[in-house]
Amino acid sequence: MNAIAQMLKSAGNELFYYTFKEETLKDEEENKTVRSYQTDFLLSRKDKICPIEVKSSGYNSHKSLDKFQQKFSARILHRYLLYTKDLRKDKDIICLPAYMTELL
Repeated sequence: MNAIAQMLKSAGNELFYYTFKEETLKDEEENKTVRSYQTDFLLSRKDKICPIEVKSSGYNSHKSLDKFQQKFSARILHRYLLYTKDLRKDKDIICLPAYMTELL
């Protein structure tokens, strides 16, 4: 994560992050579960934001990006997942190998 932050910063980006909690009903007895979500980095582009999730493993899951999309869809330009695999696109998420971070 520190290496990604360094690459983003050295490319001239101002770094932001976002965390939020969401309560969900767990069972019929009205027990609630609180889940925390974290967007690792937010980049400002034009008048929109680009959320970035960094994965070292479990790259098939991007729940924080999905929840962030549900919450702020009108404000998002692009969504990025930085990970250790090859370049690909998963619906509207651009999945980039970590070494391409400086290109954002």
